[in-house]
Amino acid sequence: MGKIYTKKGDKGLTSLAGGKKVWKNNTRVEVYGTIDELISWIGFLYDQVPQPADQSLLLKVQDRLMACASRLACDEKELLNRMPLLDDKDILFLEQEIDRMESSLEPLQSFILPGGHPLASTCHIVRNVCRRAERRVIALALEENEEVEEIIIRYLNRLADFLFVFARYLLYTCGGKETIWKPGL
Repeated sequence: MGKIYTKKGDKGLTSLAGGKKVWKNNTRVEVYGTIDELISWIGFLYDQVPQPADQSLLLKVQDRLMACASRLACDEKELLNRMPLLDDKDILFLEQEIDRMESSLEPLQSFILPGGHPLASTCHIVRNVCRRAERRVIALALEENEEVEEIIIRYLNRLADFLFVFARYLLYTCGGKETIWKPGL
């Protein structure tokens, strides 16, 4: 393996997976960079959760996000065909995990405020980064008129739902208490 620094990006350009040079503030680069940030935040959460089963869930999510990022970084159809795929099974997996966790939680009656335990708070931050990634993918599709696989948008949307429930679940398993939002406290 070569050196980590190539000096090729020193003038503000980077290469997409197919080789096309773009500015580093290009919307496509911003999109997969935000997903990379999300992957890192999930790694941070992984390092804090005590249960191996929860860690396993997070590793699976990181893997699927790597697939999203690599597909979004690719600008060449032939290369894209060799990239890891996302499919409906990945979304179904998240939905099943949401249902499993919700079965042990009290139904929500009102909005809650993030907090109650560092794990839950971290998970809410991760969820917010996920929502930002989702917004950036949609911006790529609408504002830049770039082709974006619809399954990536669906996966990020469902992942944010998963992370919300996971935050509540972590709070529950750690013995924390949800703070109900009371407007005008």
